[in-house]
Amino acid sequence: MHTKIHTLNGWLAHCERLHPQAIDMGLERVREVSRRLGLRFDCPVITVAGTNGKGSTCAMLEAVALQAGWRTGVYTSPHLVHFEERCRIHGDIVQAEALVPHFEAVEAARTQNGNDVSLSYFEFTTLAILRLMSHSLLDVAILEVGLGGRLDATNIIDADCAVITSIDIDHTEYLGPDRESIGREKAGIMRTGRPVIVSDPMPPQSVLDYAREIGADLWRFGHDFNYSGDKQQWAWSGRGRRYAGLAYPALRGANQLMNASGALAALEALRQRLPITAQAVRTGLSMVGLPGRFQIVPGQPTLVLDVAHNPHSVAALTANLDAMGYFPTTHAVFGAMADKDLAPMLAKVGPLIDRWYFTDLPTPRADAAANLQQKWNALQIVAGGRREVPTSTHANPQAALEAAVAVADPADRIVVFGSFYTVGAVLQNGTPRLQAKHLDT
Repeated sequence: MHTKIHTLNGWLAHCERLHPQAIDMGLERVREVSRRLGLRFDCPVITVAGTNGKGSTCAMLEAVALQAGWRTGVYTSPHLVHFEERCRIHGDIVQAEALVPHFEAVEAARTQNGNDVSLSYFEFTTLAILRLMSHSLLDVAILEVGLGGRLDATNIIDADCAVITSIDIDHTEYLGPDRESIGREKAGIMRTGRPVIVSDPMPPQSVLDYAREIGADLWRFGHDFNYSGDKQQWAWSGRGRRYAGLAYPALRGANQLMNASGALAALEALRQRLPITAQAVRTGLSMVGLPGRFQIVPGQPTLVLDVAHNPHSVAALTANLDAMGYFPTTHAVFGAMADKDLAPMLAKVGPLIDRWYFTDLPTPRADAAANLQQKWNALQIVAGGRREVPTSTHANPQAALEAAVAVADPADRIVVFGSFYTVGAVLQNGTPRLQAKHLDT
């Protein structure tokens, strides 16, 4: 007799109460429940790992495959506003009620014959979404790794093609203290004899060594595929194939060409099973969208939303902001987890920010707004306080954004960045269109 729960929110609350008794980073428990479920995919599976660029790469793979006429399934995490965002079938976010039977099935398998298996929230929800996808008659399944790769719940599925995006220092308590150890964890999604696309132009040696050690088919950026471009268009070339005269991807930012290159290499590696036309590439990349990835919302002032939350992604955000042109004042709404390496992040973007609005976030893992403010002040003291930068603290991201709008001029820019919680809170009621108070007078 298994748990009777009738709503998705009820199941999510149930999952939150199910943390494994001991800290166990292995996949044995997840594999056992998967075996009981009979979980399997009858289509090509692309698994995407990396520190930054995973979500964008998955979105580009999906967009091009959809334009080619294939039925896609995408699993991505975390979500910005609603849990259902974690799964898209044929381009559409799944409905909450469609997930409920799969949560029921996972619970039944987990507690089968009284032989209970302990699962974490992420493991339970991943299994439920994988089961939904496996029942959805897909032509291709695209799985974004949640954390690391080797021990991530998505790694119970053998990828037909693995993609490893840029690798940076993040989640060091789980993945190790440097790029080499983190790279080795990401490399765990590779499989012998199957393609692995490495789109990081300077990958850790551990990634390359592991590919050779297990005999994976290694595709390296700059060796097996590459891109070139000018201000109007760009071109991609891979093993025996080339696309020229491409419009820039609809996802903004210089880093997106790297992600697009990796996505095209993955599709090229699978072309025998998943043929893609040049027109599908052109249309797909021109239409791809993903909230919170250097998302520019027109308005007065301009709003920029970005989930940049580690030094590498904040460096990319800084370069992208710099390329936007002149704004009289740039306001920054910022909230982050307590385990983040804040000093290099704040130091990198700091010269572009004229006012800070630090915010608390609704999770115990978050750093308090007051702590973020103190860390910024300490950084200013070290730097010699070269200019006066006003700061304030706020109870939540929405309040911080409202405070920024209240003092902003119509020609200014407001950047909301940091944790998914920061950007998600601002998107809670849809994408805001800002109108500075000055316009009403």
